[in-house]
Amino acid sequence: MKKIPISVLELATVVEGGNLGSAISRTVEVAKHAESLGYQRIWMAEHHNMEYIASSATAVLIGHVASKTNTIRVGSGGIMLPNHSPLVIAEQFGTLETIYPGRIDLGLGRAPGTDQLTAMALRRNNMNSVHDFPSDVKQLQTYFSKENSSSKVRAFPGEGLDIPLWILGSSTDSAYLAAQMGLPYAFAAHFAPAQFRIAIDIYRNNFSPSNQLKQPYVMACVNVIAAETDDEAEFLATSLIKLFLGLITNTRKPIQPPGELPESYRIPAVRSAVNSMMSCTFTGSRDTLQKKMSQFILETGIDELMVSSNMYDREAKLKSFSILHDAMNT
Repeated sequence: MKKIPISVLELATVVEGGNLGSAISRTVEVAKHAESLGYQRIWMAEHHNMEYIASSATAVLIGHVASKTNTIRVGSGGIMLPNHSPLVIAEQFGTLETIYPGRIDLGLGRAPGTDQLTAMALRRNNMNSVHDFPSDVKQLQTYFSKENSSSKVRAFPGEGLDIPLWILGSSTDSAYLAAQMGLPYAFAAHFAPAQFRIAIDIYRNNFSPSNQLKQPYVMACVNVIAAETDDEAEFLATSLIKLFLGLITNTRKPIQPPGELPESYRIPAVRSAVNSMMSCTFTGSRDTLQKKMSQFILETGIDELMVSSNMYDREAKLKSFSILHDAMNT
């Protein structure tokens, strides 16, 4: 298998019987465990008005996780830039980079990460800000640059700091922007895999080198559920199926224990939608995952793998990261 870095995406999702505080504690545990295994980075995603996700104040959570770890890179996957002014994000991440030098990533998304009503509450009168995403990314780069020192508006901390920017995507739209700006591209294939391969082809074919990046760099985020046996992994993955069922049927719940699937999964249209969302989901034992991941990396040519592992049991989740690490490094 081609050796590439492995990273983790965490949303600080509540499991049944837990709460928002325990979800954050579990995220810290995952970060520490991933760091001990040599994972490259752990990212958290900005979501709002979601009862069972504790990562809405993403920069605050990044700082908390960074304070509990030592070497793993910690960042956003992503900050939904239309929700914020570039200056505020420059100051927040400039502060994080000042406290934890060389460990902070800033992944940027163009969606609000929530419903339209909540987006209005976040953005007030700036509802066209999603269309300003390219100019906002450039403004953010300006605030981080040394050349901004003569400007009347400057970011402190932030100015002159080397904070890697990433463009996130779940469709082809951001692929063009990432390529044009010469930034690394992270695709959310863990929930929106349909345009993944088209998007990374667009990115690579249109890439222009920049000061940050000379060659295209693709990171794919996928779902991974690993266990001692294939059957156990399939069983544990029923929690993920239930999670996607909740999204599709708008009956969201905390992460459920693995087990029998609800009746809604038997509806052909619903089952088809779930299976489509899970087409970049990999389950199995170490040997099975080694084959599956090797084939995926070979076919896509990705430069880094990021994994989301929505699992109910804490020990099983930590073990899954260990098994995947073994599979990728055997």
